[in-house]
Amino acid sequence: MVYEIEKATQIADNIHEFWINAPQVAGHGKAGQFLIIRLDDSGERIPLTISAVRGDSVRIVFMAVGKTTKQLAAMKAGDCIKDVAGPLGNPSDTSKIGNCVLIGGGVGIACLPILAKALKAAGNHVTGIIGARNEKLLLLSDELEKECDELVICTDDGSRGYHGFPADILKKRIETDKIDAVWIIGPAIMMKITSMATLSTGIKTIVNLNPIMVDGTGMCGSCRVTVDGKMKFACVDGPEFDAHLVDWNELMNRQRIYPDGKGVRRALCGRSAPSGRNKRSCR
Repeated sequence: MVYEIEKATQIADNIHEFWINAPQVAGHGKAGQFLIIRLDDSGERIPLTISAVRGDSVRIVFMAVGKTTKQLAAMKAGDCIKDVAGPLGNPSDTSKIGNCVLIGGGVGIACLPILAKALKAAGNHVTGIIGARNEKLLLLSDELEKECDELVICTDDGSRGYHGFPADILKKRIETDKIDAVWIIGPAIMMKITSMATLSTGIKTIVNLNPIMVDGTGMCGSCRVTVDGKMKFACVDGPEFDAHLVDWNELMNRQRIYPDGKGVRRALCGRSAPSGRNKRSCR
């Protein structure tokens, strides 16, 4: 079976949105989960977060940063992908919680609409806070605004919305609003810093981690993270974890050792791996 790309759009500099016909993923995929794709028989497996589902189709949003994601970005509507496996990982808890704040940074913003929609459907009040370097990188902001009760926009350069960072807005909201749960999705350093705002409050704070990943089933061990002093595998135990229990320094150090994922794949596969980041490119 092959999987047809139904729509391929470049939505920002080096960032692409694809809709792929994948009934088995779309029929079961939920917020927080991911899929793994392989472009052809000799291609590497790359994990990508599920950004939306519609009928038999699933959406991915990714940054073209290495050989395989650049090859994917060059594909067009009507082209076919060899393998799409999923959904993988544990879905987000989208039960009735109360006042929920969803925070997205960079490409991680694209993971929020599906989560906001599910939380709203369960009767929660949803506030979105998104941040990017500039206005052009505020991905899917119109869509997210429709799914949230309120959306606050931040840019590093002040080109749109609040001139600053999502963590600044979160700190202010903690002082004025009752918040029951916070989700943070973005670069590791952004998630670490933003989660510090809730550390002393007792507010449930969840992050969606994107460590290096090879097989997506826990067999390779490359996606291991330390949570509450215990080793976990992001692909089967996560990808969501309590932000206050994650060993952020270890996570970021591992990302520095294997910035493109090549070293860990070479060690596991016993051969030279193709270049390109083997990370879930939604964040």
